[in-house]
Amino acid sequence: MIKAVIFDIDGTLVDSVDLHAQAWKEAFKHFGKDIPYQQIRHQIGKGGDQLMPVFFTPDERDEFGKRMEKFRGELFQREFLPRVRPFPGVRELFQRIKEDDKKIALASSAKDEEIEIYKKLLRIEDLVEAGASADDAEKSKPHPDIFRAALDRLDVRPAEAIAVGDTPYDADAAGRLRIKTIGMRCGGFPEAELIAAGCIAIYDDPADLLARYEESMLRQKEKV
Repeated sequence: MIKAVIFDIDGTLVDSVDLHAQAWKEAFKHFGKDIPYQQIRHQIGKGGDQLMPVFFTPDERDEFGKRMEKFRGELFQREFLPRVRPFPGVRELFQRIKEDDKKIALASSAKDEEIEIYKKLLRIEDLVEAGASADDAEKSKPHPDIFRAALDRLDVRPAEAIAVGDTPYDADAAGRLRIKTIGMRCGGFPEAELIAAGCIAIYDDPADLLARYEESMLRQKEKV
């Protein structure tokens, strides 16, 4: 039986992927690399510890990696975070899940302070039992640390949880713990990539999942 649903945030619940990509692009350029936007965007969903090695050598990361990540974080909070908007139907979806007596957790590669802002933006503070962020993990997605922390805080087994995310990195991270994943198209990743990474159902966005809730894995009573 499914007892809990673990949601990614960026690209799944809020429309922020393009903004994160632009913030990273500007940060990379500030530190000497003008990397094409689409290459960066395809890596969004990973935490900085996993994203930066795609574009910078170990020596470069040793020299200025921490400064670059700090620069990007401050830039995002100052210039881009105020422009983040929620996808439609999030609170209503969460309320529907709670009606089924299921627990809800957030599992994001974002920092704790960003997650708190997103919870307020989405009006879901009263509907979420637990959260796990990059601050709770040794390694961010696609490593499973963040999902493992969410499971521990929910006190459920992997077979009793469903993950919901918009990137292959969500499905990969959840799959390493044998958590099944629902994929969302609203983050901009191709459906084929989501399926290849292990997503076993695909929806447009939270509102679409809510509209088709009764036929979804979230409604199923038996273990899937």
